[in-house]
Amino acid sequence: MDFQSLIDGLLKGDARSAARLMTLVENDIELAEKVINSIYDKTGNAYVLGITGAPGSGKSTFIAALTKKLIALRKKIGIICIDPSSPLTGGALLGDRIRMKESFSVKNVFIRSMANRGQLGGLSRATEDVIKILDAYGCDIIIIETVGVGQSEVDIFHSAATVLVLLVPGLGDDIQTIKAGIMEITDIFVVNKMDLPGADRKVAEIQQMLELNLKYRYENHDNQKSSEKGNHWIPEILKVNSLTGENFDELMKAIERHRNFLNQSGLISKYLENRIKSETRQIVKYKLIKKIEELLEKDDKIDAYMREVKNKSLDPYSMANKIIKLLENPKS
Repeated sequence: MDFQSLIDGLLKGDARSAARLMTLVENDIELAEKVINSIYDKTGNAYVLGITGAPGSGKSTFIAALTKKLIALRKKIGIICIDPSSPLTGGALLGDRIRMKESFSVKNVFIRSMANRGQLGGLSRATEDVIKILDAYGCDIIIIETVGVGQSEVDIFHSAATVLVLLVPGLGDDIQTIKAGIMEITDIFVVNKMDLPGADRKVAEIQQMLELNLKYRYENHDNQKSSEKGNHWIPEILKVNSLTGENFDELMKAIERHRNFLNQSGLISKYLENRIKSETRQIVKYKLIKKIEELLEKDDKIDAYMREVKNKSLDPYSMANKIIKLLENPKS
């Protein structure tokens, strides 16, 4: 099947075409550029949810339960599951294909597992491209499940309009997973496995951290206090049971409240601007790194610089500056 046939198939809702195009954008950034150029004007309709949390918090089971609720609302759903890559082979287990096997046979649900390929921040380089493919494919809701490594997973903030962080009682000091950056990006805290002992205590811990966080924000931004209170979302906290579906109706209402808040406050526009900036930054960074790697492999001047650094007649920062000049003017 040629490239244009894949694009036509995608826009007609053909799952095979969508899957083929996802493979292309994952493996080759040049082809990714061609794909996105062809479909970009057909994107912008899907709402993106981000799901993150420590390993063992039940993210895959939670997403399966959430998907059932969305199916009942006749939504077309795309699910992107990011798995960690092996540092040796670059491969990934892609275990979500096993944990979400029931959803694979459901009409209007498309699940894509992706390896993060060493990318920090909990996502994969091609995540944004796959989001756009699912958007053009006709998905109403796109769910992203991050790697699940804890405090570093803040990239989801740039891709998802609503971010949910899962916690469970009984995992020791897992409140550590919502410190610093994670605390700042969360829109809804979900205490999963609410039937376990300690669920109410977990809710109280999160509430205490939120109150301290809000107190710090207001005390240190007095000149913005009034505007922040009127234009700032205070994260909600809910308990759910992903196995039984208990409290998922309340969760759906909380997600809808946050979506309405973004639209009514005008912050949805700011979210889109930040998403564009972040994506552009990642593309530029990736392309520059690729150019630098090619330069390091092919340019004889690099070997000379290396010898100078080894002989201490040049330091690494100066070598880096010389490489930048080579990028700006390859003939110099």
